[in-house]
Amino acid sequence: MYPLKFRPAPLVEIARKNRQEIVRAGLTRRELIKLGLLTSSGYLIPTRGLSAQTSCPAGVCQLGCSPPTLPFVDPLPIPPVLPARPLSDPGFAIPPNAQPSGQPQDARNEAHQFRDRFPPQQFFITRMRPNANFRFSENATNLARIPPQLIWGFNLGGPAASDVAITPGPTIVSRYGTPIVIRRFNELAPDDTGFGVPETSTHLHNFHSGPDSDGGPCDPVFNRIVRIGQFYDHFYTMARAGFDTDEFRATNGDVRETLGTLWYHDHRVDHTAENTYKGLVGFHYIFNEFDTGDENTGFHLPSFPQFDVPLFVADKLFTPEGEICFDPFGFDGLVGDKFVVNGRIQPFFEVQKRRYRFRILDGGPSRFYQFFLTNPDNPSQSIPFWQIANDGNLLPRPIEITSTRISVAERMDVIIDFNKISARFGHPSRIWLENRLEQVNGRAPTDKILPAGNPANVVLEFQLVGPDNVPDPSFDPEPVSFPRVPCSPNDCVFAPICLPRLPSDNAAAPTDRIRLTRSFRFERGNGQWQINGQFMDCTRFRFTVQRNTAERWILRNNSGGWQHPIHIHLEEFRIIRRNGRLIQCGDVEFSRKDVVRLGFNEEIEIVMRFRDFRGGYPMHCHNTVHEDHQMMLLWQVQDIGDNNPEP
Repeated sequence: MYPLKFRPAPLVEIARKNRQEIVRAGLTRRELIKLGLLTSSGYLIPTRGLSAQTSCPAGVCQLGCSPPTLPFVDPLPIPPVLPARPLSDPGFAIPPNAQPSGQPQDARNEAHQFRDRFPPQQFFITRMRPNANFRFSENATNLARIPPQLIWGFNLGGPAASDVAITPGPTIVSRYGTPIVIRRFNELAPDDTGFGVPETSTHLHNFHSGPDSDGGPCDPVFNRIVRIGQFYDHFYTMARAGFDTDEFRATNGDVRETLGTLWYHDHRVDHTAENTYKGLVGFHYIFNEFDTGDENTGFHLPSFPQFDVPLFVADKLFTPEGEICFDPFGFDGLVGDKFVVNGRIQPFFEVQKRRYRFRILDGGPSRFYQFFLTNPDNPSQSIPFWQIANDGNLLPRPIEITSTRISVAERMDVIIDFNKISARFGHPSRIWLENRLEQVNGRAPTDKILPAGNPANVVLEFQLVGPDNVPDPSFDPEPVSFPRVPCSPNDCVFAPICLPRLPSDNAAAPTDRIRLTRSFRFERGNGQWQINGQFMDCTRFRFTVQRNTAERWILRNNSGGWQHPIHIHLEEFRIIRRNGRLIQCGDVEFSRKDVVRLGFNEEIEIVMRFRDFRGGYPMHCHNTVHEDHQMMLLWQVQDIGDNNPEP
């Protein structure tokens, strides 16, 4: 029941309950359109008189109606590391699909590719659970406005009720050369919040894995959905791409294909946006013999976890009475009015005056960010920091920046040197990580850069503590960064993790030779989102790529006023041109990528190799609302490919 002063208008409450009934009934969007309950623009037909509501009645879910909250009153939570288990763990010893009667059953119905060659050496367990007492703030004033409430998340693997789920989930830490199995139990439950489906498919975003463990949305033959009471074993070779090619078989992959910052998230077809928004997300780090996690070895990047910090950035909407909300029938996308980092609204983080590595992820569902560092006591200052990685891939040369743009699912690793900030900018006691990119709806940012120094635009406040010039053995990117140092296409500051050679039309090696050019139009059609004029179809693969070859893909945005972050599973790509402009050294996109921002009326050329695994994968817009509204397709890798240039 609502308190009397928050009692919603009767028509609003009826509409809210009707929406929940539609979600529980499982009606598809096409069925709703046929029934006359949904407009072609993707909105429920309003109850008579409801459209006259102009304020923020209780129960409404729209931008600007969340309760006011105090910023910088909660410390930044750091997700715990998921503990690894020995292979002697009794759970690991039970063969898949051979659980005793009455126990959770394995949802997987296909074999793990290459498991015999890379036998698991570590085992992890985590459980997806509801948490009805999750707090977006611990502050008393904020709690009075946004009370404890239900989220879905991942726990630390224990069966006890005290091992509660959190969002983001625990950080999974793995290393190249140590194959792993992650068993994820679905212990969710249906709820009455009006969004989210308690069926899951967990995708390890950007890892080079077989379709059996990729966590894709669906497949024409194999099961990808884990229902309540089931679990799924995800197997990861922890080998670099190219491990099954003649050139790199002896080294278990190409060291230049090393990945670092990944994340896992739900990918349930038609409900990815809802389920990730509800909390089914988390970080996954991969270390190696060069990026070791210890600043005293290898590349000397700041040590994990003290100075290597994940920042999961998202935005949320709340009803006026403080309930997290989501409109599953809005096709454009969702932008919230509360910035949340690692599950807290506008937190603060105490930092020593030294270098930190921050791994920043845009968790969506639809907002783009342009990040700046701002001294709130002198907003006119232009404070530099250093980007060292894009989508988890180390750049050929660090780039000194004063701002950087990121779209949904993109990651960027940055080094912030708080000692230099203190010395050069008047010894500030606090620095803001600001998003100054205006975005007023889910379609796209306006490209307007907002003025500095507005607390409403702050994502995170860094509070500088302790003395200057504390011992810091970590890597200083400034002396080797662009533009202080001229760049070259052959740069490799983090050798041997360099850029792989580019595929070409006339290369001698098959994996370097561009076999085919394919074109894809990302557009609006029939009220939803399409690729080459077609909706997502789980029953078929649109095209087949030939294993151990390379292809050129042309991505075009014909959707008018929308932008689309396009993600391709299995393999990374290189962006060659944007609207004919060659991507050159010194650009943060001069790197390996797994998401590309496809802007207004843009044409982007990418090239990529296809190696090792066989089977099916998706390509989709990672504005997850667009993805759920059909901007996705399935493709596959097999020994013989087709020649379809416009699938």
